[in-house]
This record gives sequence, C-alpha cells and structure tokens, in this order.
Amino acid sequence: MPTIAIVDGVRLMMYWNDHAPPHFHALFAEHRVVIEIETLTVIESYLPRSNLRSVLRWAESRQNALHGVWRNTQAYLPSRTIK
Repeated sequence: MPTIAIVDGVRLMMYWNDHAPPHFHALFAEHRVVIEIETLTVIESYLPRSNLRSVLRWAESRQNALHGVWRNTQAYLPSRTIK
C-alpha cells in the first residue's frame, strides 16, 4: 500500500486495486479511517478530531491530485507522493 503523504504525523495511503468509491486510508497510532475523495466524508472508523481536521484541510486543496493517484493505484501504476 503506497504512502501518498504524511500530514501532521498521520500517514495517508491507497491500496492497489481497492474497492469503490475512490478513497484513501489515514493511519495515526492505533487509529484508522477511510475518507472518500469526492466528498471528503469518513466512510468508516475513527481518527482524533484534531488529526481528522488537519487531514481534511490538506485533502480539500488536493482532491484532483488524490483522484490522479487513485487512478494510478487502481491500474497498478506507480503512484507518487502528494505535497
């Protein structure tokens, strides 16, 4: 599972050939969350509020890049990190 970014200590990743809808995974300590790219809604699990807020703020301005990485990982193409 490629790491696409680290935001305030939260590791953001996408799995190769993962299920729809397009989403990314965020891991912080023992917490895990799945966030839909298009709506930036939490699909499942939990992340502490301050960490979730940072991740959502970061993702909001990078939705196009996140969609691009999603397409690449679904096609088993090399992914890139997003700054």
